[in-house]
Amino acid sequence: MRTSYTAGPDIHVLPSALPIPGLGDQPVNAFLVRSGQPLLVDTGMPVDREGFLDSLWSLIDPADLRWIVVTHDDRDHTGALGRILDAAPHAKVLANAISLTRISEEFSIPQERVVTANPGSRMKVGDRELSFHRPPTFDSPGTLAVFDHSDGTLYSSDSFGTVVEEIRQDFTDLSEKEFFHGFEVLNRAIAPWTALVDEAKFLRPVRELAALRPARLLSAHGPTVEESAVPRLFEAMARIPSLPAWLPDADLDLEAALDAHESSAG
Repeated sequence: MRTSYTAGPDIHVLPSALPIPGLGDQPVNAFLVRSGQPLLVDTGMPVDREGFLDSLWSLIDPADLRWIVVTHDDRDHTGALGRILDAAPHAKVLANAISLTRISEEFSIPQERVVTANPGSRMKVGDRELSFHRPPTFDSPGTLAVFDHSDGTLYSSDSFGTVVEEIRQDFTDLSEKEFFHGFEVLNRAIAPWTALVDEAKFLRPVRELAALRPARLLSAHGPTVEESAVPRLFEAMARIPSLPAWLPDADLDLEAALDAHESSAG
């Protein structure tokens, strides 16, 4: 785990990274919104579980947490979910039913602590209104992007992420060449099917999200992107289907990637 920081008014980033030899570091972020009915978006990686919980509970009392949004069921988004539910008795899980079904392969969540949402759904969370969307790129059928209408923040799950040589907190702290190179790698790597899709259909969710005019975009795998730069990411995403499918280098050592992360986490 890395030191938490803020990405907007009372929005706290709980950051980590997954080293990928030959490519750089993939950011891995969760987000805590402390105002109103406190809400956590995703729950980190299993390898970071203890550090994640220490960081989370340093920012909020477990009894105050009300919502845990799971953008999808991948392990880097659900790593501390069980422990958080045990510690936070008033928190409910908000996720797509497909994600909840797949999470149940590991552990069960009591039905009374579950609220489901689909792309196109809207709901009130205290004084906050959330809408749910299918992001342009995804690697799980249960993936949800979440737009907070109260402050204009788009939580885009894996979509719009990047891989960089050195992780920075803000988009403006990176060279655009490096950011968009990693952007093209990651968004094709998590969704190799983009090389097969009808480009016009692919553009529908891009345009849907752009029409929300986000004040900031927060990807689970990227830096904070503020309003002035957000259109650049939509433009880059619109080009993804025109690119060939990305395939990892045959010499990429995945065991080395895991070892590198365990060393950095320790």
